[in-house]
Amino acid sequence: MGGGAVATRKARLLLRAGATLTVVSPEISRELQAMLGEHNGVWQRGRYQESDLHSAHLVVAATPDTSVNEQVYNDATRQSKLVNVVDAPHLCTFIFPSIVDRDPLLIAISSSGTSPVLTRILRRKIEAMVPAAYGRLASFAGRFRQLVKDKIPSEGPRRLFWEQTLEGTIAEQVLAGREEEAERQLHARLGDTEALHSGEVYLVGAGPGDPDLLTFKAARLLQSADVVLYDRLVSAAIVDMARRDAERIYVGKRRADHSVPQTEINQLLVDLAQQGKRVVRLKGGDPFVFGRGGEEIELLAKHRIPFQVVPGITAANGAACYAGIPLTHRDHAQSVRFVAGYLKNDTVEHDWTSFQSTTETLVFYMGLLGLPVICAQLQAHGRSPDTPVALVERGTTLEQKVLVGTLANMEEKVAQAQPAAPTLIIIGDVVRLHESLSWFGQAATE
Repeated sequence: MGGGAVATRKARLLLRAGATLTVVSPEISRELQAMLGEHNGVWQRGRYQESDLHSAHLVVAATPDTSVNEQVYNDATRQSKLVNVVDAPHLCTFIFPSIVDRDPLLIAISSSGTSPVLTRILRRKIEAMVPAAYGRLASFAGRFRQLVKDKIPSEGPRRLFWEQTLEGTIAEQVLAGREEEAERQLHARLGDTEALHSGEVYLVGAGPGDPDLLTFKAARLLQSADVVLYDRLVSAAIVDMARRDAERIYVGKRRADHSVPQTEINQLLVDLAQQGKRVVRLKGGDPFVFGRGGEEIELLAKHRIPFQVVPGITAANGAACYAGIPLTHRDHAQSVRFVAGYLKNDTVEHDWTSFQSTTETLVFYMGLLGLPVICAQLQAHGRSPDTPVALVERGTTLEQKVLVGTLANMEEKVAQAQPAAPTLIIIGDVVRLHESLSWFGQAATE
């Protein structure tokens, strides 16, 4: 309904989608009249009547008369017709998204009718990001879809094949217009039967808790995983970033309460990869900083299973930054040391004499239970009782808390506050900067 500029724009979209179009309006634009002639459409000259809707499947009201548009909406809904009243979201049972057309690839952007201008802005941005040649890439993939399905019947390995193909050198050849070379490379890959059915493992550093600290590569691999193994140190928000149909396996890892022993986790990674699955092992912080990532990849390497290690922001960096405690500072500390708060046999045994430099920051991981020993041993071997100490609980999350004291009184403060793991202990002069530099969370600084 309508024949002006707005109606012409809608008609252009509908005709391109293959619609048979009837336009009801006393007058129509010259362009609209030409389009109807080219696509065997009908111009029904005259004013709108309810009977105009009887043969319609889809109704668009684009007249300049609000009352007519409302009448079209009421009549269409009474006849159970899908109806769109332009620029009136409350009078729509369907909407037109903005479209980026890379035929046969289509990208639709919708604001649910709330801001058409915003969707057009986003469309321009996406058009700049997605070259026109992506349509050629989609057609290329379509031509070989059945062949790949016949060669790789299992869904997981087949999806992995396509992801590697569409993000690798074959796709680059297609985008550059060299489809014959791309086809040759694709057939060569399909001929490597052993590689087609092999899985892969990614040890991914999930960071200290805040999902925004995840790296781009970590997020991309998480979206492609068939199986995700995660533990208590990985936030639920990060696990939720995995592909919706990915299998999620909780493997525990709490001090003195490992729901799945480390040896079983190592073997599980091997077993899943040998089933042809793409496996992401999410590790809190960084896999190689007290994450036991080295133990896990040893068994993968022994079985010749492909793997990648994706670094993450380790807890020391994340928690210290969010607590306003720089680990190094020209006036306070010229080095930093990461130390395990407890060892393999649940003891806290270190060369305490090597921890006496007042210009070095000490960061103890997993040191909550060992805190009394840490404070006592550092003092016994020469550190001043007034040495500042900070305990960061649930660092980088909305639940972050910072407890500040000294080697002399920190044990008492922790007993009163009763913080819960995960925690990080920072010892050194840099802790004095916390009060003036902190911007995140609540701190107990008595």
